[in-house]
Amino acid sequence: MKLIWTKEALLRLLEIEDYIAKDNPTTAIEFVDKLISTAEKIVYHPEKGRIVPELSIDKIREIIFKNYRIVYMIKKDSINILTVFESHRLLKKDELFKD
Repeated sequence: MKLIWTKEALLRLLEIEDYIAKDNPTTAIEFVDKLISTAEKIVYHPEKGRIVPELSIDKIREIIFKNYRIVYMIKKDSINILTVFESHRLLKKDELFKD
């Protein structure tokens, strides 16, 4: 199974890194690297993450890393990382299902 990062998810990673880099650029890079490593492990156990409560769709799940939610969709041959955001926020459907 392969891991695919959506454009939305990649943009969120850049935003996270930019925000943390304001205080400490080295920490920002290390943090995002660990976040990516955590996401890469999803391919081994895709259903380990919980179903996103705001959506209640079996194939859309999330794992938590520190204070970030990594939201992904399980497909037949891939895992698509849909977005990454701070865990205190609720997920909005329009963040995932943009044209």
